[in-house]
Amino acid sequence: MVKAQHESPATEPDLDGQLAERSRPDDEPIPAIPASAGALIFDKKGRLLILKPTYKSGWTIPGGVMEADGESPWEACQREVREECGLSVREGRLACVDFRRPQPGRPGGIRYLFDCGRLDDAALRDVNLQAEEISEYRIVKPGKALTLLRGPVRRRVRAAFAAAATGYAVYLEDGRPVPGIATPG
Repeated sequence: MVKAQHESPATEPDLDGQLAERSRPDDEPIPAIPASAGALIFDKKGRLLILKPTYKSGWTIPGGVMEADGESPWEACQREVREECGLSVREGRLACVDFRRPQPGRPGGIRYLFDCGRLDDAALRDVNLQAEEISEYRIVKPGKALTLLRGPVRRRVRAAFAAAATGYAVYLEDGRPVPGIATPG
């Protein structure tokens, strides 16, 4: 059997969104993996800010998809917090990275979660929701937050809570610890 010859090299968007020749010798496409970033924002009493999105059921935390223009995970976290609730976060610690495998109807991707610390009452009074995406917010105790958050977010947040005392980030796949990967604690 003779393999068909291409008249011109195969092209696809490179990591900068430009068309480029494939550089892999097996002619397999380079994966494009969606990424998003979220924020854990607490009040001085240790309660967590959670949001009620208008476009899906359940509760979530501030965050969203990284822009394809080269935005970093931390920049995406800061931008999404500013857009969704009008707050400015200037400091954070990577708390969790979760790799989600693609499934039918779900692209999968990498989810970064940052612990943005505790904001004072004055800052939290300035919450200004993006009405097109967020219908309400609550500031609740961590245990209550875990009962309200959607499954995938809940697993990341729970893992981040468990690892918080160590100061280390936790790595998950599909929201669960990975055998052979050390977990803090």
